[in-house]
Amino acid sequence: MATAAEGIGAAARPSFGAAEQRHLVAEASRKSGLVWVNGQALWHVWMDDALWVVGGGAGEQPLPGLFDGGAARVSVRSKDKGGRLVTWEARVELVAPRSEAWEAAVAELKAKRLNSVDPDGVADRWAAECRVFRLTPQGLPAEHPGALSADSGAAAPVPSPAVTRHPIPAPLPRLLAGRRRKKS
Repeated sequence: MATAAEGIGAAARPSFGAAEQRHLVAEASRKSGLVWVNGQALWHVWMDDALWVVGGGAGEQPLPGLFDGGAARVSVRSKDKGGRLVTWEARVELVAPRSEAWEAAVAELKAKRLNSVDPDGVADRWAAECRVFRLTPQGLPAEHPGALSADSGAAAPVPSPAVTRHPIPAPLPRLLAGRRRKKS
């Protein structure tokens, strides 16, 4: 029975053990085509128990805040519902271009890359201009079903000179409706 401190519906929440949480991270990351890494939406592949991303070059996705030996916060959405499913901390590792791990990752990433300008030369371009990172889960997920924060995780809109259209003047619908009646 749930206590008042646990909140309403706490008894209905699933209880996840460590093994289930690790499996959830792997399965959700593998199935999702898009994850948020440090608040930035990135396409990726899940391979060898880690998330792999490529970017940072011309025409590729930006990789802000990712550096070798750093940490990252990864949020994965649910494939069927689209909402946040699990959030986990990762250790970031820069993979050396043309290494065995890099070649394996690039083969998988290349297959998932949409709208590539030069599908045949993408590996050479990535080796010259981009960075490939391996993000390895560390510990248990910070958020998972039954333990999601109320915060949406949405970033504030960036400042822009664009303006929102002003509301429609109140008399305009009556004026337009009057014109339609006169034409009939």
